[in-house]
Amino acid sequence: MGVRIKDIAEEAGVSPATVSLVINNKPGVGQETRDRIQSIIREFEYKGPSTRQNANDETGSICFLQIARHGHILNRDHDVFIADYIRGMSKEAKNENFSLKLVTYKTTPIEEIVDYVQKSDDSGVIILGTELSYQDVEAFSVIEKPIVFLDSFYKYLRFDFIDMNNEDSVWQIINNFARKGHREIGMISSIHPTPNFRIREAAFRESLNRLEIPYQKDLSFSVDSTFNGAYTDMMEKLSKNDILPTAFFCANDIIACGCLKALTETGYNVPGDISLCGFDNLPITSMSTPGMTTIEVSKHRMGRMAVQLLTDRILEDADSPPAKVVFGGKLIERESIRDLN
Repeated sequence: MGVRIKDIAEEAGVSPATVSLVINNKPGVGQETRDRIQSIIREFEYKGPSTRQNANDETGSICFLQIARHGHILNRDHDVFIADYIRGMSKEAKNENFSLKLVTYKTTPIEEIVDYVQKSDDSGVIILGTELSYQDVEAFSVIEKPIVFLDSFYKYLRFDFIDMNNEDSVWQIINNFARKGHREIGMISSIHPTPNFRIREAAFRESLNRLEIPYQKDLSFSVDSTFNGAYTDMMEKLSKNDILPTAFFCANDIIACGCLKALTETGYNVPGDISLCGFDNLPITSMSTPGMTTIEVSKHRMGRMAVQLLTDRILEDADSPPAKVVFGGKLIERESIRDLN
């Protein structure tokens, strides 16, 4: 790894922030200190973003690693979702003068993927952790280069994580149901557990408890995470004539829209008979009939933040404590929820 702002700061006996002010030619630093820092920059031949002789020279490369462990969530149904991450990463990588390359693994042993990351010449790696278990993420602990996990969150592991604030978002959904008079609320989750789905399931129960609405186990169940799989599983559920709630929170939009198709084909009216809410605000939710209420999280901003965290570690502060960043969601209200009041 090349010279970092942190190295210059230690040599000069100042903070990294002071060095940054000098590099960017900003006020706030005394002339004597400024001269000392500039002398060290020249001595160390620091080639940070603001001191490169050719601004078109790339600082290094970043790898965005998409790992589909089983493909029930990371599939064509979610291509738009992932594209939003990539747009954010591409914009920020360009701002930081890093190249961005995309690498995809499908149902590959995690040991092979770790070996690839170890041997690659990338400056750092952003890993899409949607389908990764705790053990999968832990396997990357042997890697020395900076890593940021996106769309995932695990306690105790010393990595940078960027995820959506599932708890706050689920609360918005359940509280919205309650404000519209719903007291029988179920959840349709995925038969393929992920960190985000587990958090949403726990937040669903906690939100019901806060609102003093009883959790009824029989009103919640799991389906496949693909559109066709969710549709098929919901059709089977409905064929048994089970008692349904007045409202369902679905773990994501793909599940919500697959279940919407099954309900409609079985003769249920949404929202007349049953209200539905998804999560992610995929384009399909604005085109469904009725339009699907959902949660919007800025995947673009999350992608940009992933690059910012990674480049900070590459260029300046590789040894700082790990950061776990969560982005709040916004409730997007459409026609899929009935007001019972």
